[in-house]
Amino acid sequence: MFKKIALIVFVLALVGSSAFFLVRNGSAKQEEVKTVVAEKGSIIDKALAVGKIEPRQEISVKSKISGIVKKIYKDVGDTVSIGDPLFEVAPDPTPVELAEAKRQVEIYEVTFANSKRDADRLKSLVAKNLEPNSKYESAQATCDENRLRLSLAGEKLALLVSGSTMVAGKKVESIIRSPIDGVVLSRMVDRGDPITPLSSFQDGTELMTVAWMKDLLFKGTVDEIDVGKLLIDMPVELSIGALPSDTITGTLTRVSPKARINEGSTVFDVQIELGALKEGTILRAGYSATADVIIRKKVDIILIPERLVKMSDSVSTVEIQDSAGVITMVEVTTGLSDGLNIEIKEGVSEGDKLVERPPKKVGDETEEE
Repeated sequence: MFKKIALIVFVLALVGSSAFFLVRNGSAKQEEVKTVVAEKGSIIDKALAVGKIEPRQEISVKSKISGIVKKIYKDVGDTVSIGDPLFEVAPDPTPVELAEAKRQVEIYEVTFANSKRDADRLKSLVAKNLEPNSKYESAQATCDENRLRLSLAGEKLALLVSGSTMVAGKKVESIIRSPIDGVVLSRMVDRGDPITPLSSFQDGTELMTVAWMKDLLFKGTVDEIDVGKLLIDMPVELSIGALPSDTITGTLTRVSPKARINEGSTVFDVQIELGALKEGTILRAGYSATADVIIRKKVDIILIPERLVKMSDSVSTVEIQDSAGVITMVEVTTGLSDGLNIEIKEGVSEGDKLVERPPKKVGDETEEE
């Protein structure tokens, strides 16, 4: 009998202690519920553009005569003005080119001398009424034509030999000058390098690039998913990798009407005018940058993490814990989202504590089923 009573007491004690621990653990879990406070803030719907800073006008400097680079007057980073010398090109004709140029001069000297002699002879005969005036006029026209050909041949020879000459009253020289005010961005040739001239049938050797660095733009691309949201004159905030502490504003000024493929993605080219720079901020051509095109922006609104909102049958709900620790599910009306936070229009007030449940484990989901 005594053994049975002792066994019953033992079982009751075991059940009681188990219930105590279960209640205590349940209370502990209830106390450990993680909450997030609803706060007021701002939210932005934006489209991302990726690109770089570029000058509006960048000029490639090329030569109009062939030869080799004899002298370099300016280098990368130097400031230049219109007309400043950049290079001196020394003519470098082949022996055949030089011989042909000299032979052309000699031929036209003889041709011109003969035509002049004929014209002078006919002039005297016309004066004696032995030949009609029309013959003299024709001979004089031929003489003038040969004079021009001789002059052109002489100019070509002078250009090949000395690198400079006068053509139609204008000096053609081997000094290549800056076409614009700006800064030298790059130099592609060194002393002694051969160069080919710019002409109607060839591009010519690129010697240098010059740009006006006080007029810069952002040029980049936007993914096709976002391009439909963009409108000209939308405000933009730019972030430049080389200037992490500076935020530069701008305005969207151009969106390409045609897409292109970039690394397997369909993108559209965009152009952004930069706003006024903060004093001391220096931009350089080629800086990598990202631009947030502001599509919509709301301020002083209730924001919560979007992960706390649960959707079921098109109804959005959140869990709110009151001051007594009681958790209630509340239906809410949502608004603008940026992918991380979401606007709450109705259902949540500033300061409310929203319950953040830990993610369910695979084992827990199996047990519930």
